[in-house]
Amino acid sequence: MSGDCKTLKIAGRDFGCRTVAYAHGNKGRVYFSVAVDDPTDDSRVVSFSGENGKRADDNSYELPIDLMLLNSKERPKVNGLPAPAEETSTGLCRQTGNFAAKKVKDVTCSAIDSEGRRYELLFVSDGSPVSVRRIRLSAPSIQDPFN
Repeated sequence: MSGDCKTLKIAGRDFGCRTVAYAHGNKGRVYFSVAVDDPTDDSRVVSFSGENGKRADDNSYELPIDLMLLNSKERPKVNGLPAPAEETSTGLCRQTGNFAAKKVKDVTCSAIDSEGRRYELLFVSDGSPVSVRRIRLSAPSIQDPFN
């Protein structure tokens, strides 16, 4: 989704963001992932994650948050990519606009992790249609030399 982060707070610190993505895993877990605009770390990504989201109507979606995923260049790598820290959390994300029509208006998220750290997002679309990509799991194309 393209647009503007009006608010992005990670554990109480203010950041900007480059983009917001919505992903739905094949086992039902959903993610609103934010590429953080951090000049000291181009790998910083925060994801609000949960299950059992509900669509009240064609123009609104709510996702209860139970997990925050925090990624940065300091995180240990798995298969060459940083593995996010997982923080048990409670909160909610709301998306307005018609996703099926590729017209998202905004995304708001608010969560608190088990240590009391707060995470907030207010992302407003620039009106461009959202880009939709379907990614399917497949068998690995290379063999892991460590297994």
